[in-house]
Amino acid sequence: MATTTDYYAALGVDRGATDAEIKKAFRKLAQQWHPDVNSDPAAQERFKTINQAYQVLSDPERRQRYDLFGSAGVEGDPNMAGFGGFADIFDAFFGGAAGAAGGRRGRPAAGSDLRYDLRITFTEAVLGTDKEIEFPVLGRCETCSGSGAKAGTEAVACSQCKGRGEVRSIRQTMLGQMVNVTACPRCHGDGKIVETPCETCRGDGRSERKRSLRVSIPGGIDEGHQIRLSNEGEVGPRGGPAGSLYVAVHVTPHPELKRDGTELYYEASVGIAQAALGTRILVPTVEGEEDVEVKPGTQPGTEIRLRGRGVPHLRRPGARGDLHVIVDIAVPTRLSKAEREALKAYADAAGEVVAESSGIFDRVRDALG
Repeated sequence: MATTTDYYAALGVDRGATDAEIKKAFRKLAQQWHPDVNSDPAAQERFKTINQAYQVLSDPERRQRYDLFGSAGVEGDPNMAGFGGFADIFDAFFGGAAGAAGGRRGRPAAGSDLRYDLRITFTEAVLGTDKEIEFPVLGRCETCSGSGAKAGTEAVACSQCKGRGEVRSIRQTMLGQMVNVTACPRCHGDGKIVETPCETCRGDGRSERKRSLRVSIPGGIDEGHQIRLSNEGEVGPRGGPAGSLYVAVHVTPHPELKRDGTELYYEASVGIAQAALGTRILVPTVEGEEDVEVKPGTQPGTEIRLRGRGVPHLRRPGARGDLHVIVDIAVPTRLSKAEREALKAYADAAGEVVAESSGIFDRVRDALG
């Protein structure tokens, strides 16, 4: 992989591009530069660069490493082999019409991707955590070591595709003549047939089991985010590569704090006298309560900002949002006689006109305390 490649420039997007913008840019460039539709000698190398850029920028974890360390952060990453080649990437986006340059060549089918729904607390989502998860999965059969064949036997070449794992047909398109490559229907793309299947897995090469895995949850993750763990899904039949495990994160809301991106918000209620004379209040944060000053003369809706008490940025290590304390002035709806007299005295001193106590019910209430 070339260490000088700017993947954002390769796709023609800026560094703040959304996942949808990155995918749209890749589709457009892939249609233009795929070797099966572009006869330019440089098309293959150009498409390879576009493919590499998309594989990095479409994966949140790899994109974060690339943003932080550049190409050095993703060099040697085995996940860069997530798509097997031009034919596979073309199939994934344009419906399976790959040209003669591609093909399965008897490659065993990959296993299915899995999804695991994980619920974490609000604090764990903000600060990050590690979780142990357990899930059922189809793993490699221990009896036949994943071959699907009974001990002492082995799979033979498929007679229909002659071991290639693919069948081809030529069709005319608006782009010219194209070769349509599909998996062999008899061997399902394996290129081989198991004539004497393993008695344990019945020729599939897999058996179901429980698996435990420790998952690292980065600080700043939010509701609905997914963590992709490559090669942690189900293994493919008869020795095929494993799929990915997608951990879908669900966050339990905080009883007092509200989140908006990397910013946290808390509504603090103080009394009229506290707002006028000033006070100190305890504000909940994800690290615990914090003592905060409310200055004299604070008005309703005043914002007190606690820098760096918000949510970490997923793609900017070390950066963190703020906690915004919004002050609400609590006006009492019921007053004792002493409280009413004290407020009346204040109103008289300030020259404010207020309504007098009216009605027998107010007088009875005052008499009863």
